[in-house]
Amino acid sequence: MKTVMSTLSSVGGMADVIIDTIFILTGFVMLMSGGESLVQGAIRISEKLRISPLLVGFTVVAIGTSLPELAVALEAVTNEKPDIAIGGVLGSNIANVMLVLGTAAFLGVCSEPDQGIKRDSIAVIIATLVLVALVLNGSVGAQAGFVMLIMLLGYYIFAYFDASKTGEEFEIGNSWLPSGMHVAIPACIIGGLLIWIGAKLLISGSEGMALRFGISEAVIGLTVVALGTSLPELAVTLIAGLRGQGGVAVGNVMGSNVMNILGIIGVASIIGGGIEISNEFANRDIWMVLFTSGLVAGLMLGGRNLGKREGSVMICTYLAYMAYLASLGLL
Repeated sequence: MKTVMSTLSSVGGMADVIIDTIFILTGFVMLMSGGESLVQGAIRISEKLRISPLLVGFTVVAIGTSLPELAVALEAVTNEKPDIAIGGVLGSNIANVMLVLGTAAFLGVCSEPDQGIKRDSIAVIIATLVLVALVLNGSVGAQAGFVMLIMLLGYYIFAYFDASKTGEEFEIGNSWLPSGMHVAIPACIIGGLLIWIGAKLLISGSEGMALRFGISEAVIGLTVVALGTSLPELAVTLIAGLRGQGGVAVGNVMGSNVMNILGIIGVASIIGGGIEISNEFANRDIWMVLFTSGLVAGLMLGGRNLGKREGSVMICTYLAYMAYLASLGLL
């Protein structure tokens, strides 16, 4: 009898793992599809309203590509899973710099940063230092969230006018969506729904995995959630680089990291009425964020191009970080 019960329990446990995995993978697909649909629909609407490509780039594209991370963070906070929200941001920033940008550099498609890269590099350094202060403080209050959003808005306004003054271009690319409001508006609505449902599935599956295998929610955020929400940035970066838009490839990553810190944590802290930050992040992961972001921003400020050698080092550093987490028995 005990053997039968044990077998049934094992089968049930395996079924739960499969369901959690399906939830996570489905959530990833819905987040990416929803983000793409929303951005393309918004671009078509902007074209109809005759809004400049530069303004669309700094608003629609920049915010749209970060919506998956925002949706996941809000879902985590409202379900009282702040470690997943914070871990997702920290892990996403590390993955963006080391894995996404490293892969693009290794493939030789981001060797020529654009005109605004120094401006964006300074913004990344400032945002990262703000993040370090918040993590060491152990919490992000709602008031701090408002300040972060004001900082983000100020950055976008300054970047827009600076780009307009220097003649810097923001390459959006052609939309695959048919022209017309009757198509664009439904695409935005459907994209928003996919993002919302995808975030719920991803959080549900991730939480199930954490409970089943005894993995901390912080590490789930740093790995599974972070990698999943960084896939859109990887796609955008590689496509931009392969089209010869190396500056866009680098700028996409830098801008995404600023948005992750100031925008996503800012909004999440306001919605959640404040976020408590685990000591686990302060003792380990925030220093990896500071190192990786500071390294790349420093290279950009020094006028250093990212080539295959730098790219291979960045990828190896990211893999070593994952191996370090694994060695602690966290994965």
